[in-house]
Amino acid sequence: MSGPLYSLQDLADEVDGEILGDPSIKIDSICTIQNASKGCISFLANPKYKRFLSSTKASAVIVNQENAKDLKCAGIIVKDPYTAYAVLSSMFISKKNPYSDIKTSCYIHKSSKVHDTAIIGSNVYIGPGCVIGERSVIHANSSLVMNVDIGNDTTVHFNSVLGSDGFGYASDSNGFIKIEQLGRLVIGSNVEIGASCTIDRGAIEDTEIHDGVKLDNQVHIAHNVILGENSAIAASCAIAGSTVIGTNLQMGGLSGILGHLKICDNVMIGAHTLITKNIDKPGNYIGIMPAQNQKDWAKSSIFIKRRKSK
Repeated sequence: MSGPLYSLQDLADEVDGEILGDPSIKIDSICTIQNASKGCISFLANPKYKRFLSSTKASAVIVNQENAKDLKCAGIIVKDPYTAYAVLSSMFISKKNPYSDIKTSCYIHKSSKVHDTAIIGSNVYIGPGCVIGERSVIHANSSLVMNVDIGNDTTVHFNSVLGSDGFGYASDSNGFIKIEQLGRLVIGSNVEIGASCTIDRGAIEDTEIHDGVKLDNQVHIAHNVILGENSAIAASCAIAGSTVIGTNLQMGGLSGILGHLKICDNVMIGAHTLITKNIDKPGNYIGIMPAQNQKDWAKSSIFIKRRKSK
């Protein structure tokens, strides 16, 4: 194994955990509990995998206090094994710039500013008026179209388009008249934007993605949306224009939020749910039906309509 090598003590110190067993055990990788081998550290976060505690080949396992008694190997006891795993995962990734030999294939407009510590992938387009902060990474085939500000320690994954034109038109008797998009897209620090996402810049005021936001792949955020800190959005979701969202939103895959709404802090939206009204109370919101035979669905829909009409 050519990657980093740590003692169990090194890893326990990183997550403020209690060691079970020999603190000098050497760890060179993280593996799932069922597929681990010597030199690996694993973790138990999901109870369905508890049965592997007695048979795992891992050199050590991260567990909570409740499961520590069932360990047959060395371990680290923490309050939240999944969070500890997340922290330790950063210690096993190479920090080498994967694009150091192909930076010249990028286009960076003369009016834009890219910090010396930022990493820019191949075939990246950085248009006018863009600013990229310290230690941020823009992966290959991405575009920063215009007037995009990106904070520190932010990652944009492959094929994403940031600062694109919002969907703005006025109609008259001859068709549609385009409304030019004059605002910015402001992305905070410690944000992660998945592959093939599209985030529009503002029409007049700015689109804002606040610190700590995490987006999965193929998420669309329209112009003038404000997305609060530490929100997490799963794949294939969409948020329509001018919606203002508080902190800690969690949004399941294939969900949508209509435009010009206000969503308060600490809202969870279930998969495949469409939000059509303001939400002013924290909570878990969902509006889906389980899959049914078509004839059964037709019967269910009649029942739902009757209930709504009462």
